[in-house]
Amino acid sequence: MAGRPSLTRKFAGFGLLGLGALGLVLPILQGILFLALGLFVLRDQYDWARDGMAKLRARWPRQVDGVEAMEARLVAWSRRQASRVKRLLP
Repeated sequence: MAGRPSLTRKFAGFGLLGLGALGLVLPILQGILFLALGLFVLRDQYDWARDGMAKLRARWPRQVDGVEAMEARLVAWSRRQASRVKRLLP
């Protein structure tokens, strides 16, 4: 295992991987999309997920970079919101 351990990220990542596995057999879910998102969430938790993300980056580099940029914007936005809430609370 590598990276920073987070139980929330593990639950979310494995949940997305589970939905991806279901999506491979059910016609109403996009299995590949959920599998890719699961790997994205778990990439800091496990080496095998990091290797999977490397394969996705080799196949679709622009899309992976876009998702990572979106994650960075979301993290920055959530930090700004948290600082606003801290200023409002005594």
